[in-house]
Amino acid sequence: MMEWRQLLSTQRFGHGDAEPGAPARTAFQKDWDRVVFSSAFRRLQDKTQVHSLPESDYVRTRLTHSMEVSSVGRSLGAAVGQTMLQRHPALGQFATAADFGHIVSAACLAHDIGNPPFGHFGEDTIRFWFQDARGGAPLLAALAPAERADFTGFEGNAQGFRILTRLQNWHEQGGLRLTAATLATFTKYPCDAAVEPAARTGDAALAKFGFFQAEKPHFDAVAAVVGLLRRQSRQGLAWCRHPLAFLVEAADDICYRVVDLEDGYKLGRIRFAEAEALLIALLGQAPARYRDVAEPPRKIGYLRAKAIGRLIEAVVQVFCDSETAIMSGALRQDLLALVPQCATLAGIAAITSERVFQTRDRYQTEIGGGEVIVTLLEAFTGAIEDRVQAGPDGRLSPKSDALLRLMPVPVRFEDAYGRLLQVTDFVSGMTDSYALAQFRRLKGLAIA
Repeated sequence: MMEWRQLLSTQRFGHGDAEPGAPARTAFQKDWDRVVFSSAFRRLQDKTQVHSLPESDYVRTRLTHSMEVSSVGRSLGAAVGQTMLQRHPALGQFATAADFGHIVSAACLAHDIGNPPFGHFGEDTIRFWFQDARGGAPLLAALAPAERADFTGFEGNAQGFRILTRLQNWHEQGGLRLTAATLATFTKYPCDAAVEPAARTGDAALAKFGFFQAEKPHFDAVAAVVGLLRRQSRQGLAWCRHPLAFLVEAADDICYRVVDLEDGYKLGRIRFAEAEALLIALLGQAPARYRDVAEPPRKIGYLRAKAIGRLIEAVVQVFCDSETAIMSGALRQDLLALVPQCATLAGIAAITSERVFQTRDRYQTEIGGGEVIVTLLEAFTGAIEDRVQAGPDGRLSPKSDALLRLMPVPVRFEDAYGRLLQVTDFVSGMTDSYALAQFRRLKGLAIA
């Protein structure tokens, strides 16, 4: 069984000791501050959530989505913390209900920090390029199988862990130096890409992977500090989730399910009556004060807020009812799959998938985004391979030389795995607008 006292460790990654408590500003509040002031977080303001350049300024961006998820996560964590303190009174000597909320809130704030430009389509494009014999597949020939899987299955979640622990602020020396509790809670998928497909079936925690081979020692260290349980796996490394990671996933799912419905209405793709009926179904009945709300957009906004509140209550109840299974690593499902509203949430997912996601405008945007990402990957990997072939003193083409000078840190040419990571670090860290600007320069469509 995992233990709450250890799971709430304030030891910072990159430091040897736990951080002393400070009631006015706890270690976990500092985690939230460090994320919000990071450049990687700021770039989320110009990274696709669902719609690139949406036609309505009421539609969420990835930055506003992250803020909303963080808010819901804080409520989930604090409510769960209150119950855990009641059940385990000795825990009150080391933690407060607010500490639970701040851990989940900080992890939620960072949950999309590793996503590349153009949203999940960008992830899919990077994966496919490294799988394609005409693209990056030949570059992977010298790598170990697990290292190849990091690229052919490229994951924004793993890139996020890399950003938090390596790339931001204290470069190569702990990144943002967040607490072990927050880093473990952030990692919804505590396994590497090498875990065999059979072990992933039916297990939400292994559905994707949460760290690259380069950061495997980092996550191993974090898991040891907070006391995560190891999973049995014939290949790769896997752990049971940190219990609060279930709340991060629930907060994300609550926001995108309910908010996608509201955004679909505001974009004119879902009728008012449909959105209203689905939101009231989440609540069970219309709230007493609903009749006092006049305008349709305000009605949907009011129901959305109430629905999120009701789902928070339901998730907290499921978590508390499942505490033993969670702490022993036996729970393999998402919490939202266990709430009474799960069938209605599935219906919302179906209608938003058809009306909001599968649209002609979105596909046209994705075509352009895919071309941008492929061009950038080809250009920067090509320049690096030119240097490898030419040797340290060999002559490069002016274009390759200029491309290498654009890289944010000097390339480690002697390490094939490391130099490909540096390319994916650079490209995945770009905003939509910056990636498009670089593409235009590479194509000669812009000079300055």
